[in-house]
Amino acid sequence: MVQKNSDPSSLVNKIQRNFARKKKKEKRMVFVIQMIILLSFFSLWEVAGRFNWIDVLLFSYPSKILNLLYMKLIDGSLLPHISTTVIETVIGFFLGTLCGTLLAILIWSSKILEKVLDPFLVVLNSMPKIALGPLFIVGLGPGYLSIIAMTLAITVIITTLVVLNSFREIDSNYIKVVQIFGASKTVTFMKVILPASIPTIVSTLKVNVGLAWIGSIVGEFLVSQQGLGYLIIYGFQVFNFTLVMGSLFIIAIFATIMYQGVAYLEMRLNK
Repeated sequence: MVQKNSDPSSLVNKIQRNFARKKKKEKRMVFVIQMIILLSFFSLWEVAGRFNWIDVLLFSYPSKILNLLYMKLIDGSLLPHISTTVIETVIGFFLGTLCGTLLAILIWSSKILEKVLDPFLVVLNSMPKIALGPLFIVGLGPGYLSIIAMTLAITVIITTLVVLNSFREIDSNYIKVVQIFGASKTVTFMKVILPASIPTIVSTLKVNVGLAWIGSIVGEFLVSQQGLGYLIIYGFQVFNFTLVMGSLFIIAIFATIMYQGVAYLEMRLNK
C-alpha cells in the first residue's frame, strides 16, 4: 500500500509553530534570568545595607530608598519633579529623532551638501555637549528651552550620522532597478531608501532614549529648580544620598518604560 505524501503547507505550519514555541520559551527564560539577577542584586544590596557591609550614608539601601520615595509621593513633592523631567525628556527625544532624521534626508539629497557638511558633523559629534550648556542658558534663558536644547544637542548629531550612514549602505542594485523604470530621486527615496532604513531609524530611537535622559538631567544640573536632575544636585548638597539614589531609581524606571515602548514599536514594524 502506497503511503500518501504529507501536505507541504501543513509541514511548513508545523515548523513555524515549533519555531514560535521555541522563541517564546527562549523569551521567557531570558525574562526569568533577568528577574533573578535583578532580585539578587537588590537583595544583596539590602542585606549589605542592613548589616553595614557598605557605607549606608553614601549608598543607602532599597527599603530606605522606597520609604523616602513613598513619603515624598504622599506629601506631593515628588510628582512635580517627575513630570517635569519626563516631559522634557520625551519632547527632546522625539524632536531629536525627528530633526536628526530630517537633517540626514536633507544631506542625502545633495552630494555637494553631504561633502561640505560631513567633516562638520564629525567635529560637532566629538565636541563635549555639556560645554554648550552656558550658551543655551544665556541664549534661551534658564528654563525648559535651554534643557530641551541640551537634549537636542546630544541626540540630533548622532541621529543624523547613524541614519545618513544607513542611507549610504542601501544596496545600490535596488536603487538601479527603480531608476531603470524612470523613478525620480524623490520616488527612489520613498520607495527604496526610506523603507530599507526604517529598522535603523527605530534602532536609533533605542539609543536616543538614553541620550535624551542624559540631556535632560545634565540640563537640570545646570539650570533647573525642578526635576529629577535638580533633586540629585540638591541631594548632594545636603548630603542626602538616599534622595540621590531614589532619583536615579526613578530615572531607571522611566527609561526602561521608554525603551520597552520603542522595542514594542520595533516588534510591530518587523511584523
